[in-house]
Amino acid sequence: MRTALITITAGRHGHLRRQHAGVVSQDVAPDLYVCVSMGDPAVPSQAGRRTVLLRSTGAMPLAAARNRGAEEALADGAELLIFLDVDCIPGRGLVRRYAAAAARIGSQVCVLCGAVSYLPPLQTRRVYTEDELSGLGVEHPERTVTRSEVSDDMNLFWSLSFGMSAAQWESVGGFDERYTGYGAEDTDFAQTVAAAGGGLLWVPDAVAYHQHHESHDPPLQHVASIVRNANTFHARWGWFPMLAWLREFERLGLVSFNETISGWESLGPTG
Repeated sequence: MRTALITITAGRHGHLRRQHAGVVSQDVAPDLYVCVSMGDPAVPSQAGRRTVLLRSTGAMPLAAARNRGAEEALADGAELLIFLDVDCIPGRGLVRRYAAAAARIGSQVCVLCGAVSYLPPLQTRRVYTEDELSGLGVEHPERTVTRSEVSDDMNLFWSLSFGMSAAQWESVGGFDERYTGYGAEDTDFAQTVAAAGGGLLWVPDAVAYHQHHESHDPPLQHVASIVRNANTFHARWGWFPMLAWLREFERLGLVSFNETISGWESLGPTG
């Protein structure tokens, strides 16, 4: 099975270097490693990585970037697409284990989701072994992956680390590029998979290590894109994702719900 590992990035070059080191260390290397740069010409080119520059002057085109990465991989004959956020370092068996899971399910429509372990801040210059990363990492409490099983709860899907066969990717059409900036493009993708009769297969031994970076809860820097994407999602699926964040933004006076249009509105320039 010809495999492609795809990542998207803008900035976070240090994270990308650590990820690249993890790709090079795979016990079964991917046939292709594609990096899609979202408007960042400074993303370094390294041997074994194909870089695609996607022009971006506004909100990060996360959905479009993943689609461009998939197009590049499919054009190169990839049969399995593995998506890994730039923040994630692949465990040494990640590619092999995703490929084995894809072979097991055959033609069944299913998105493969590996385990993600969250790391504390790492020393910039230090090279860590996987045993060290495993000892430092902590699983997300709502996504503790203990065994390989199919789930029909597609709300558990996350785009940090996932895989899908080329045929199944093409059958669902990839990510909806109407979503720009932060939020909901992955929830929409999961709903699209579910609408096609698909499910989610946990792959607990396909481990990735999520590198620490600054984050905000709620993500105040993304108010505008969260509002825009939530409304786009509601128009398609009939319910609002990210509702806890929207309610908190409302409490803070940053957004309001407009009954006339049955949608959310930003009250300022934030995000």
